[in-house]
Amino acid sequence: MKHRLIGEILREVCDLSEDTVSEALRTQDEKGGRIGEILVQKGAVTETDLLKALGIQFGLRSLPALATEEMDMSFTEVIPIQFLKKYRMVPVTTPERSYIAVNDPLQFQPLDDLRLILGWDGAETVLASYSAILSAINFAYDMSSDSAEQVILDMHEEDRDLILSAVEETGDLLDDTSDAPIIKLVNLMLSQAVKARASDIHIEPYQKKLKVRYRLDGILYDMLSPPKHIQSTLISRIKVMAKLNIAEKRLPQDGRIEIRIGDKNVDIRVSTIPIAFGERVVLRLLDKTNVLLKLTDLGMTVEGLKIFSRLIKSAHGIILVTGPTGSGKTTTLYGALSIINNPDINIITIEDPIEYQIDNIGQIQVNSKIDLTFANGLRSIVRQDPDVILVGEIRDLETAEIAIQAALTGHLVFSTLHTNDSASAVTRLIDMGIEPYLVTSSVIAILAQRLVRTICKGCRVAYRPDEESLQNIGISAEMCTGKELYRGTGCEGCINTGYRGRSGIFELMILDDQIKNLILKTSDSNAIKRLAVEQGMVTLRQDGALKVVNGLTTVEEVLRVTQK
Repeated sequence: MKHRLIGEILREVCDLSEDTVSEALRTQDEKGGRIGEILVQKGAVTETDLLKALGIQFGLRSLPALATEEMDMSFTEVIPIQFLKKYRMVPVTTPERSYIAVNDPLQFQPLDDLRLILGWDGAETVLASYSAILSAINFAYDMSSDSAEQVILDMHEEDRDLILSAVEETGDLLDDTSDAPIIKLVNLMLSQAVKARASDIHIEPYQKKLKVRYRLDGILYDMLSPPKHIQSTLISRIKVMAKLNIAEKRLPQDGRIEIRIGDKNVDIRVSTIPIAFGERVVLRLLDKTNVLLKLTDLGMTVEGLKIFSRLIKSAHGIILVTGPTGSGKTTTLYGALSIINNPDINIITIEDPIEYQIDNIGQIQVNSKIDLTFANGLRSIVRQDPDVILVGEIRDLETAEIAIQAALTGHLVFSTLHTNDSASAVTRLIDMGIEPYLVTSSVIAILAQRLVRTICKGCRVAYRPDEESLQNIGISAEMCTGKELYRGTGCEGCINTGYRGRSGIFELMILDDQIKNLILKTSDSNAIKRLAVEQGMVTLRQDGALKVVNGLTTVEEVLRVTQK
């Protein structure tokens, strides 16, 4: 049978024009490469189309996904990860059968070598997309690597004087095959933290011990207790990766590490401070592959979302989001910006730090070393003809005054404040020195928020809390009629916490005429809040109670984040 050319098959499968194929052939003559890959790069065909055509050409099956859940990962002990990544192939063994998934069926020699090493002589070869193969490789090597606990157990007193050697920080940590226990330990600490969805790693030295804690869904958990004798080496290793001065142990230092763990790009901010028994290190992990959350994903009620979506499309005024550090204020504001972001308007932000990069938005990073403060940056932004301005935080009178001036001159301004509830934000602005009439003429709404942990779906069970607990957050017996309340019992998926992920609870106060009149008479936050509640404002605790009744979170969790 005559061997058919891939270009000919693609022309049939994708109904390509003669010109498209001819242009790809010209590119092949000039620059080399394969015709199929050239057509994919030009956007004439998709990777799925190419795999289908290769399947016809070589008589191979094509799989849309690989069965990683039941995968036997023993091959990781004999095959280096770099080999599989280089040749884009992975051996898959499930209870039913074994096969080798390849992205390029022309890699005959590596395929034969892999069969020989594994003893898989008659194993079927199948085609799969590069992303599916890479994902399976990363999954297998991540799951099969030692745990940080095991590396600590393997460490001995003689490892006290381990030599540090830097690895390429942006390389994939799963590729790093270093045998130095300290390098292995740091790599595993980072990859375990990313896998557990931790936001921070705390390394805390005490008089006779060293403790490592991870922050999961806002709560710190003890994770590791490395031997005290490796303390300085462990901290020095992290300082080398963050390009900090390892000789300076008396002053605080800040740095950053960029790493890749499998298919995740992670930005790590490193902060060290000297304490009584050594240096305390905190690593803040920001997964850059995480997509920006939409407003609809934050946990607002349908009615609350409708009102907030209308407010963020206002022509001018200030919208404030308040809450303590780590309550998701910036995420909410980014969600709002992504809704109104379109080519018709000019959006400029000033932030400290810039947490997400957003297309078509000018983002300025605060830099106190060169006197680029919120106030100075905001002054310059106003001269850039913006329609919408985001100020990361109103920290002082000067920033507040410029933000209010911008709102009064026809700009829509978003910003954050650190206050307990929405009414307290008014009091805070007046305490800063802003005249009440300026607050009422510029601020259009204040959104207070907190983050509650959501119950893990893998281990949730129905239960009935005691009446006192329910009354504490304002849940009546009628609200529970026909509803199941849940709590998590703890499983591997939630690292035995009973919770997995977080959701927002919100309190939206709109400054209508009645509230504005009250603010002109008094800045008492309790009086302002009473009037807002009388007019139908749902408080943080009431919104939390709704989430308890709907089976999303627990009574204890709502009480934890809403108690004064």
